[in-house]
Amino acid sequence: MSKFRLLKAAGLLAATASLGACVSFGGAEPPPSLLSISPDQKLSAGAMQSGPQTGSLVVALPASPQKLNTIRVPVQTSGTGIAYLKDAVWVDKPARLFQDLLSETIAVKNGRLVLTATQAGGKAQTYITGELINFGLDGPSLTVTVTYDAVKMTKDQPVERKRFEASETVSAAEPGPVGEGLNKAANKVAADVATWVG
Repeated sequence: MSKFRLLKAAGLLAATASLGACVSFGGAEPPPSLLSISPDQKLSAGAMQSGPQTGSLVVALPASPQKLNTIRVPVQTSGTGIAYLKDAVWVDKPARLFQDLLSETIAVKNGRLVLTATQAGGKAQTYITGELINFGLDGPSLTVTVTYDAVKMTKDQPVERKRFEASETVSAAEPGPVGEGLNKAANKVAADVATWVG
């Protein structure tokens, strides 16, 4: 083999090795289970809701900071440090999970006709949007917190904005306790938002 080919092969091997240190090509062990949240109150099977399209309500997908734009559970390790909880993986991104939870909670608690933006076709009476600011664990205090900045836009009424927050102390920084704590906190926030929405 020529000297040029030997150098080229060595360069390719070095590049592949350095890339492998930064990027995973699969083979990682999957988590033992996936985390989700579920509403305390659910619509019963076969329950039917009806009403004019113009009186319906739409819960939009909340915006979220980059730390929540993942299926991992963020852990605040210090004033400026964030890590992710080992083996804790959501079935979907927190914003989507919270949107579904809030929609179900409002529909059940308030008896409101809750539609998607597509179903409402721009004719809904009320739109709920906002930002999911916190949905994770504070490591030093073992406290999970859900913070949602809600914005309510109702036809012919002033726009309203309100912050909702709930926290739960967990027994350990482990997927099970953290998932249960976040589920409780998310349901508390959703119930408070539903009361505010009316």
